[in-house]
Amino acid sequence: MGIAAQIFSLPSLTLVAAVESSLITKFYADYFSRLLNLNTHPEIIAVIFFANYAFAALFWGLIYPKLFSPLRHLHGPRNFISLAHRSLVVKDGPGGDLFLDLIKKYPGQEILSLTAFDHQVLVTKPRMLADLLVHKPYDFIKPPKISGLLRHILGDGLIMVEGDQHKFLRKNTMPAFSFRHIKNLYHMMWTKSVIMSSALEEALESGEGKDTKVVNLANWTSRVTLDIIGVAGMGREFNMLKKAGDPILDIYEQLLEPAPEKLAFAMSSIAFGLPFVRLLPWKMNTLFKYLTTALSEVCMPMIQEKKDAIINSKDDHFDVLSLLIKSGNFTNPQLRDQLLTFLAAGHETTSSALSWACYLLSKYPEYQDKLRDEISQALPYDMEIDKSTDLAGILEPLPYLNGIMNETLRLYPTVPLTMRQAVRDSNLAGQPIPKGVVVVLSLWQMNRSPDLWGPDAGEFRPERWITSGKPNSNGGANSNYEFLTFLHGPRSCIGQGFAKAEMRCLLASMTRTFSWELAMDEKEILPRGAITIKPSNGLLLKLKPLRV
Repeated sequence: MGIAAQIFSLPSLTLVAAVESSLITKFYADYFSRLLNLNTHPEIIAVIFFANYAFAALFWGLIYPKLFSPLRHLHGPRNFISLAHRSLVVKDGPGGDLFLDLIKKYPGQEILSLTAFDHQVLVTKPRMLADLLVHKPYDFIKPPKISGLLRHILGDGLIMVEGDQHKFLRKNTMPAFSFRHIKNLYHMMWTKSVIMSSALEEALESGEGKDTKVVNLANWTSRVTLDIIGVAGMGREFNMLKKAGDPILDIYEQLLEPAPEKLAFAMSSIAFGLPFVRLLPWKMNTLFKYLTTALSEVCMPMIQEKKDAIINSKDDHFDVLSLLIKSGNFTNPQLRDQLLTFLAAGHETTSSALSWACYLLSKYPEYQDKLRDEISQALPYDMEIDKSTDLAGILEPLPYLNGIMNETLRLYPTVPLTMRQAVRDSNLAGQPIPKGVVVVLSLWQMNRSPDLWGPDAGEFRPERWITSGKPNSNGGANSNYEFLTFLHGPRSCIGQGFAKAEMRCLLASMTRTFSWELAMDEKEILPRGAITIKPSNGLLLKLKPLRV
């Protein structure tokens, strides 16, 4: 495809048409005028350009897909509007279910063609993922239209950069996410978790839940996870749980809320590219530019404060920002980009996951009771917990705590869909993937596939993750590639250990402080979001404090 893509690309066709026009108008103008009944040179030139572009459209639309494409034998819907795009705006259910419905139509197929011109394929089974995620990860990058949108929210940080730049950045960031360092963060995470529980108790007494005992938990999960990433990411106390409002929280809530217009803006940017969408008279353009600019401006003073602390106070915090500054390998704009990445990814993902875990525990109260009994034995309320307490050693072996956490992450992967575009001709398990083709991976579909997880794949069953009374790491799956929430390989989530530690502490504190039930119609709880999925209308829970 590489040679054909060069020959039939828009720049090449334009150049060829220009040369043809020059030669024909100079040597064969009279002949073409009689042949095509044309009177002027501009008319001849227009016909030549039209003929070149029409042939290219015929080649890409019919000849290449039918005769030359290495993907021409694949099954699939081959729609003009890809299922990957339509899944972002589906209204009557989870977008990921579209992919589950699709694999029912094409049973046994491990790769499907999604578009009429073979520009997108969907990998539906694990066999090809070793090549995509581990062996050839740098053959496939985030599609430019997607990265063009995300870059304004995440900066050119670890999630966005590619190739050697990604290898360098991951190597320099990895020490902040080592097992030993995460173990040392447990006490801070537990302290923040207890503060959130106390804040919720106050909200029931004198705040939003004073009369109804109902709170919107989604707001509180965003606050506590920002507080945690503030300390772990930059050694900074945000104290979001104690503030009525904060500019950073407000910006992220506006950027990431799953409102229909914002989802439409995201889908348009992904489908047509942000530069094109910016030409439209759409108020979302103004709002998006304002929010992303404000977010970037908030980060720069934090970087300078951290640099001053390191120089003047011999700041020895082992947070991500300090680590990057001390390496001396990053400019201020580069540090800002890393900060944007860790602020967004470090709080939004765990915030969403905690919301889904609390939703599932309200839907299945028997598991809420089992978890509470487990936590009460491991961390009784009268137990004194200080920095000497081995919280990692206490929480990580708990079967139901880890089972509920992992089952939530399986059913509700915070980023349910990812795409990779081939930057060179490559292959996945022997299937050729031409340069330019986009490989779609639905984490929602893979995590819930009945072929991989059994007939109860869509059910909440934490026991999958428990073997002989102890946590297991695979949920009973036959391959690591069947559980894709954090992906695998060099592009896997560097903070997955951090996120799991955070979630253990937050869930443990919630269940030993409250019991709860859903305080809204379950039909209103739909996973929505342009980047991460969260309950589309918040998560209203009726809390009952367990301490009198």
